[in-house]
Amino acid sequence: MLKNVDASQLKVGMFIHDLSCDWMTHPFVRNKLLLRTQDEIRKIVDAGIHDVVIDVSRGLDVADAPTVEETAARTEAALAEIAARPAVVARTSLGEELRRAAEIRQQAAAMVRSVMQDARLGKAIEVDRVAPVVQDITESILRNPGALVGLLRIKNKDDYTFLHSVSVCALLVSFCRARGLDAETTYQAGLGGLLHDTGKALVPDAILNKPGSLTDEEFDIIRKHPKDGYDILRKSPEIGQIPLDITLHHHERHDGSGYPGKQAGAAISELVQMAAIVDVYDAITADRCYHKGMSAAEALRKIYEWSKFHFNPVFVQEFMRCVGIYPVGTMVMLESGRLGVVIEAHETNLLAPKVNVFFHTKQNAYIRPETVDLSRALGFGGGDKIVRHESPQKWNVDPMRFMLLA
Repeated sequence: MLKNVDASQLKVGMFIHDLSCDWMTHPFVRNKLLLRTQDEIRKIVDAGIHDVVIDVSRGLDVADAPTVEETAARTEAALAEIAARPAVVARTSLGEELRRAAEIRQQAAAMVRSVMQDARLGKAIEVDRVAPVVQDITESILRNPGALVGLLRIKNKDDYTFLHSVSVCALLVSFCRARGLDAETTYQAGLGGLLHDTGKALVPDAILNKPGSLTDEEFDIIRKHPKDGYDILRKSPEIGQIPLDITLHHHERHDGSGYPGKQAGAAISELVQMAAIVDVYDAITADRCYHKGMSAAEALRKIYEWSKFHFNPVFVQEFMRCVGIYPVGTMVMLESGRLGVVIEAHETNLLAPKVNVFFHTKQNAYIRPETVDLSRALGFGGGDKIVRHESPQKWNVDPMRFMLLA
């Protein structure tokens, strides 16, 4: 049986099933381990980890701890409440925007690659070259936030660093728009998102792409990247305070467990708090050489759970309404047994998006693709509901192929 326990309840002899945090937070080679020493427990606590999952069939128990199923049920109930609040509505269709978004994705990734190369050579960042990319991303988000964000979920290990920066920019712009922030603030936040990892240009590739756990010395090196990026950007007089702040503090956490300054609560600016959520969300949904990415829906649930400590809970809920409980591009199982891919959030019910269905699991066969509006009744293009999100790998399908219907 799996149970959720607070880190303060850990004892030698317990078996950790999941450290329940993003990969950069914990100092262990793997998420599963038998606690053998007090030093291992101290490392977990010092890493700012609050909740862990233990397997009581393989180690000591905590009698009154909730099971994973009980915790998940509470999370789902909370998400259902969040889902009933208004969401951002697209101005143009997904199909109309996807083609433009594909070009923007390619151009923006190339720009970030160029910025990283300049930083590695000690050159100042030319903001005039970067600004049009941020503007293109912003305009795409305004037309249809799901198109570019959906495309940016596709990354490979060779372009991850660059596309991660583009993703953070796009998600942060979308987040700002959802919160009703003004155009200049949104632009500055987007610029900060695009440049937030500039300091990684100074981190050796062997550390950035290491398949196993980092040593303490390697952790120290990679945790220098916010300050390194800040120092690089300061060489450009055109860079404003918002991008500088995001670059320096995007790894700070609400409970003070982050870095480099261990800032906490209101000491962290609102835009930085937003950037921190976006940064982790994009990182944990990506496949890397050292971990398998979560689905977007699963990642949102994790971030919601972590918001008790690491993130501002209000901002996390607003971010979830911004991207949707089931973000565009998420593959889902419907009650009818059909598989589909989410193409558009519903304005007032995030649990009832529009879905392109393409496969029937009960028949184990592809079906004629059609768009199902889950907010509508049977006979009016709806009459179904989402049971859960599904792994594309499990069914060996690429959901992006079914984002558009012929």
